[in-house]
Amino acid sequence: MDLKKRKKLIVGVILGVVVLVVAVPLIVLGVSKAFTAQESVVRTDWEFETGDTIGENSQLEVTYAEAELGDGLRAVQLIPDDIEEEGFTFYDTAVQQRLAGALDSLKNGGMNWTATTPLAVLNPFGTAGNELYLYFQTDVATKVSYTIHVEDEDIPDFSAYAADASGQEYTRTHEFQIIGLVPGETNHVTMTISGSWGNARQIVNFTVDMPETRSGYATKLEVTDGSSETAQAGGLFAMMRVNGYLGYGFFYDNDGILRYEMVLEGFGLDRMLFDGNEIITCVSSSKLARINGLGQVTQVYDLDGYELHHDIGFGADGEVLALAEVAEGETVEDRVLSIDLESGEVTELLDFTQVMAGYFAMTRPVTPTDDFFWQAGEWDWIHLNSLQYMAEDDSLIVSSRETSTIIKVANIHSDPTVDWLAGDSRFWTDTPYADLCLTQVGDFVPQYGQHCVELLDQESDGVYTLVIYNNNYWSLNTRDDFELDVADSVGTDLYGDGSETSQVYVYRIDENARTFELADSFDVPYSSIVSDGVHCDNSQNWVVNSGVSMVFGEYDPDGVLIREYKYECTMQNYRTFKYDMTGFWFG
Repeated sequence: MDLKKRKKLIVGVILGVVVLVVAVPLIVLGVSKAFTAQESVVRTDWEFETGDTIGENSQLEVTYAEAELGDGLRAVQLIPDDIEEEGFTFYDTAVQQRLAGALDSLKNGGMNWTATTPLAVLNPFGTAGNELYLYFQTDVATKVSYTIHVEDEDIPDFSAYAADASGQEYTRTHEFQIIGLVPGETNHVTMTISGSWGNARQIVNFTVDMPETRSGYATKLEVTDGSSETAQAGGLFAMMRVNGYLGYGFFYDNDGILRYEMVLEGFGLDRMLFDGNEIITCVSSSKLARINGLGQVTQVYDLDGYELHHDIGFGADGEVLALAEVAEGETVEDRVLSIDLESGEVTELLDFTQVMAGYFAMTRPVTPTDDFFWQAGEWDWIHLNSLQYMAEDDSLIVSSRETSTIIKVANIHSDPTVDWLAGDSRFWTDTPYADLCLTQVGDFVPQYGQHCVELLDQESDGVYTLVIYNNNYWSLNTRDDFELDVADSVGTDLYGDGSETSQVYVYRIDENARTFELADSFDVPYSSIVSDGVHCDNSQNWVVNSGVSMVFGEYDPDGVLIREYKYECTMQNYRTFKYDMTGFWFG
């Protein structure tokens, strides 16, 4: 090879390396942006498999089809005639009213619906993948229990009392969902009709060949028993915002079997708020909905101009508070919305760029060289990820991941003012908020990157305990003028090296003494971001989700593992709660 050709080759190689150096970060950034953008995607395909058409309600524009559930129970499906039209969604009260009317016409159509020949409708309101609605009447007031059995020896039987839509324990007219039918299996159902004296007046058996999941998600999780012999709490684990399967909510029993698949418009549940016999939850990144125990959407709250992030919770009477951001706004994850549950009016209650303007001025947007490079260009300067309303002084406690600090804001409906900060006080030394830091009492490593801060117990005025998931992960992406030396036990790598642990922390806050101390803690699998650790419904057991480790577990009151569940997802599952669902699905 002559010198001229060699020079051309060398130049070509150098140019190729330069192009590669420039292109790879751009490709990684593009893939990352596409990954985070999935949270805002809205479902456009609502169609589902049906059997033959058996009738039509032209006035309500609903078609009746036969559900393909095998040779056992005969059931109907309700299909809105506009289901294929652009912009259609089941999370529309007008659509829901049409479906309710079509259902009423079946209930009142002159048929004698009995326990042996009930009106059965598969997913009547379009909000689930494996929901079976039953309607029938009995001669005397009774209640209904059922047991579901499948042939798979790895799937134990599931039993429950049905929560009737009337709210009554005993009734002559029965209307409820059978929760627990396993997708993709032949389900043998034994339904027991019991009188008020506890006697079984009637036992009915039928089979249901339940279709596969709409999402394609696993019906069985990998389960590992821990060392604690404490009994598990009742209810279902609710997996919320499973990346790779956004637009669904998954509910698993204590054996790790999928018992309910909720179909959303997009995004994920984040949390379920129970209001009477209904729930309020996120159904897309810009929409909340009120849903009853039959799966019917009774009210929709449209957050026009805002996108949800991370948490919702009850505020003052008749109000839900939501963490959000302005859609296409300059900054992200720094607003709190107030939603009037009666009128549906949405108000921006807190703008933290104003509430904490002195700190906001010290920050900058995330860059491609920061730990959270996938957020490059986003001004995620505080990253609020949970909220807890305190009614006694109209205050709000929020968790800020970016500052690794728990923040209390007083008088949120009148004159919002930062009351205190809890965390590593060194972070705030050269800021206008240094004097608001609570004093740490005791020798412990404070929390870093924490999530899901909740009120655990109120001791007295100004003295209470908070539970948090301490991710135990330090990362700062929006300041250039600050570095923090953290303890060796604190993780600084997104995925860790196997030596790190996260913790459930219980803090005792004493506002009178302006102190915080670690009242209790236990180690859990490491998760640098997302995750939660809270009490199970009506139990002192803990449910803990470590999202990056892709496991959740139930722990006894002392923090000893009872049972752990391993799941699959893309990078993380945001939260897992355990709800007993009493009065909503179960009697």
